[in-house]
Amino acid sequence: MMWKPGGESLRQCLRHTCNAERNIRLPEVTNVLRIGGACGYWGDAAQATPQLLAAGNVDVLVYDYLAEITMAILARARARDPKAGYAGDFLSDALVPNLKRIAEQGVKIITNAGGVNPLACAAAAEAAIKRAGLSLRVAVITGDDLLAQAPNLARRGPRDMFSEAPFPPVEAIASINAYTGAFPIAAALEEGADIVITGRCVDSALTLGPAIHRFGWRPQDLNWLAGGSLAGHVLECGVQATGGNFTDWELVEGDIETLGYPIAELSGDGSFVVTKPEGSGGLVNRGTVGEQILYEIANPQAYVLPDVVCDFSEVKLEEVGPDRVRVTGAKGAPPSDHFKTCVTWIDGFRTGQYFTFYGAEAERKAERFAEAALVKATAQLEARDMAPFSQTSVEILGSEAQFGLLRGSEAAREVVAKIAVRHPEAAGAMSFLKVVNGLGLAAPPGLSGFAGTRPQPSPVLALFSCLTPKSEVPLTLRIGATLERKLVETKTAFPAEVKVPKPHQPPREPLSRGPVVSVPLSRLAYGRSGDKGDMVNIGVMARRPEQLPWIWAGLSEAHLERVFGHFMEKGQIRRYYLPGMNAINITLSGALEGGGTSSLRNDPQGKGFAQLLLAAPIMVDWSLLGSGGQ
Repeated sequence: MMWKPGGESLRQCLRHTCNAERNIRLPEVTNVLRIGGACGYWGDAAQATPQLLAAGNVDVLVYDYLAEITMAILARARARDPKAGYAGDFLSDALVPNLKRIAEQGVKIITNAGGVNPLACAAAAEAAIKRAGLSLRVAVITGDDLLAQAPNLARRGPRDMFSEAPFPPVEAIASINAYTGAFPIAAALEEGADIVITGRCVDSALTLGPAIHRFGWRPQDLNWLAGGSLAGHVLECGVQATGGNFTDWELVEGDIETLGYPIAELSGDGSFVVTKPEGSGGLVNRGTVGEQILYEIANPQAYVLPDVVCDFSEVKLEEVGPDRVRVTGAKGAPPSDHFKTCVTWIDGFRTGQYFTFYGAEAERKAERFAEAALVKATAQLEARDMAPFSQTSVEILGSEAQFGLLRGSEAAREVVAKIAVRHPEAAGAMSFLKVVNGLGLAAPPGLSGFAGTRPQPSPVLALFSCLTPKSEVPLTLRIGATLERKLVETKTAFPAEVKVPKPHQPPREPLSRGPVVSVPLSRLAYGRSGDKGDMVNIGVMARRPEQLPWIWAGLSEAHLERVFGHFMEKGQIRRYYLPGMNAINITLSGALEGGGTSSLRNDPQGKGFAQLLLAAPIMVDWSLLGSGGQ
């Protein structure tokens, strides 16, 4: 078959030839979809939208506002006001000031800013568009909110998929949301939507949805779906892919406030190039992109999403130009027939305060003050016949308490005492605040601090995770008053459970060619950490491939226990090998005392755990120590 100008398209001709002769399907490779990651969390800086629009060559902007903590906050807001429960920053910072340019450039907008109230978010967006005299079509996807099904879920009695905890009391539940996928977003774009607003879809689906629409990917195109999902994973945290939170932060060009936001240039085969607007600050190299790929994943061979189970273990990174990194090699497997579902529920109240001490023996003084405050507050609860504190936490920041067994021996002369408590009742938590602030004149010398009003107790919105059959999640697409239709799950035969591939063989034993020396891990590797509920993930990527055997050998379970054992009364340490990136992913389950929605820790999401590991010493052949370059 020959392609003739004026006849069918080259793509159609190639597809027909490929299907007829080899019975395989050819991806769309003749164009590139450019997607800008314009928001990484609720509260992200507002400059991303004008910066990416000024670049003038993006097709889609995606905005990720949601995390477990955010869902808990939005659920509380909706409880106070039925019209609330969405990320208002999307309207005030991203959409309204830039509507005219968005319309002029024909850029599609995809966001999960709808939170627990996507209909209200869509209504506000439509009102803003009308005031601006524009005619952009707003699509809203609903159905992920399963709060009304709480009694049915309780009767079914699922256990938490990570901790095996029982289902929470129905009367305490604040929100229930299924983590939906990308095909509903693609359906909205197919209907001509200019702006798509969802509830709790997974972060990477914001990018995968427009890729499905552009390239015509189907549910069975698993490797391409995995590649699009990986592009979404890189974009979902904004400037973390372009120099933010980067191990080699001093190499990043420009000021922190001027970093360029990431752009993914996707091809129809699922590969993509990560870059940023020309002339913007920041840095895109193997390290910045690799750290973001490793961020907040568990088993890299089974990164479970609603549309595909991704295997990132053989992904390759190639620097193809200044601030340009090509990413290839993502693989996909069939997803399960269930959506991950997260429940937030009120599990008592928490509060706390920071107190600074400086001078000789500052650490001892802070410890004594914290001890006295908790003793007196506990006695007051007993005197009032109230339940005891369900949890207390004292951290002396500045004394290297976070370093555990690896802390330094020099006495600190400036510290901050962080004291926090949990109690079943708000009044119990409030009693602690009254007591601790009443001890100011009785404290050891050196107490100081800058503060405004006294903090108030806040509800602990604990997290419960389970699985819900996709057939029980009634997703609906709406566009204004003209279109409303149910989105039926595809009939592809998904398995009941996710099949996890066999782990890769670990790196070979290291061989020394000369003296072996001890150096901080940061000399050999990049690292970044984050959370998944009550689990910490620490990604470690070798700077050079030949260093990886030494890193694997050095990061033994015994070494990891020395670094992190003081955070883990119980739990499990696991290591995963990613040969494609010469990297290791480490998970510490049960290390966060419940995670970001309920922990009393100063670092409830484990964001600094990688810094602890990078500072710890590791043995290596001296000949492998270079300048620490790429």
